[in-house]
Amino acid sequence: MTREKNTFRDYLFILWIATRLGFTSFGGPVAHLGYFHEEYVRRKKWLDEKAYADLVALCQFLPGPASSQVGIGVGIIRGGILGGILAFLGFTLPSVIVLILFALALHQFSFYDASFIHGLKIVAVAVVAHAIMGMGAKLTPDLPRKTIAIIAVTVSLAWQTTITQVIIILVAAAIGIFFFQKQEKQEQPARLSLGLSKKTAIISIALFFILLAVLPIVSRITDWQWLAMFDSFYRSGALVFGGGHVVLPLLEQEFVPTGWVSEQEFLAGYGAAQAVPGPLFTFAAYLGTVIGGIPGGLLATAAIFLPAFLLIIGTLPFWHALRHVSSVRGALVSVNAAVVGLLIAAFYQPIWTSTIIETKDFILAAILFSLLAFWKLPSWVVVIIGLIGGILLPYVPF
Repeated sequence: MTREKNTFRDYLFILWIATRLGFTSFGGPVAHLGYFHEEYVRRKKWLDEKAYADLVALCQFLPGPASSQVGIGVGIIRGGILGGILAFLGFTLPSVIVLILFALALHQFSFYDASFIHGLKIVAVAVVAHAIMGMGAKLTPDLPRKTIAIIAVTVSLAWQTTITQVIIILVAAAIGIFFFQKQEKQEQPARLSLGLSKKTAIISIALFFILLAVLPIVSRITDWQWLAMFDSFYRSGALVFGGGHVVLPLLEQEFVPTGWVSEQEFLAGYGAAQAVPGPLFTFAAYLGTVIGGIPGGLLATAAIFLPAFLLIIGTLPFWHALRHVSSVRGALVSVNAAVVGLLIAAFYQPIWTSTIIETKDFILAAILFSLLAFWKLPSWVVVIIGLIGGILLPYVPF
């Protein structure tokens, strides 16, 4: 697809379409990709079927929020880097605003012990269990990958630190390079035509790795809280493989043990994030607001999505060649199995251990899980039912 020079009106149109999607895209990453296909491919014809399929494959290959990266990629293909920024803002800001307001209300009225907050925490149990079921079936279909997942669970729970999770991902990638190179053979990808130069791409990739390496050092030297926040959110966004739910263990290890956010605040926000449209990564806006008010929420949002921007800009021009590298594909196969293990570990600690305390908690969680997994209800409907269930739980006589 050849990209023509865009006018101011073209950029406004990109923003308008993305914002409309941001207000209506419920259901998680897979549903988002369906909404994008309907809007960008079938209705607007901004790119063809092959180009869209290849863009989705690239974003599933990269760490970060896949659906957001697809939206950014479509914006870049349509309107260059500015188009990517506008597509991101439109898709992301509606849920960011709602979660910032929720965090402010939670702080202002101090209803941390309210029964509906406990309902939100039980929603988180059901949602993460459902994510594990789907991801486990897809990403750990054989014994070697199941073994990698179990080892990841064991190591993650035995040594609960952020560096442990990074080591698990790196070791899994090394295992994949040596043992999984022949897995997941890829079909011939389409060539994406866009206005990004390879020089811009190289600068973007270099900046991604420089920030990943330098931010932790500088934040420790300066001991500045805002920089430490930016570093934690950036690192979480840079190391997430496998979808938005996998950001949960990374963020939990960054902010709960340090005392910046309590377990109760963390899980309440995660449950609330299921009720809003758009990407699950906007959970960072809630956490940032709890820590530092509205400026903290905006900083957290920028930090956690910045790696997604840098990676999509840095890899689009090279994707056609990169996709044929067997060692890269093998590493991804193994890393995806490891992140299933990381998500199981997060499901147990802190979600299960701090939420399922009584029999009636388990019953409500089982009902919500069934509504998601078997009845196929939208996540926002399950959140509403969870809120009502949380309010009613104190009156259940057992």
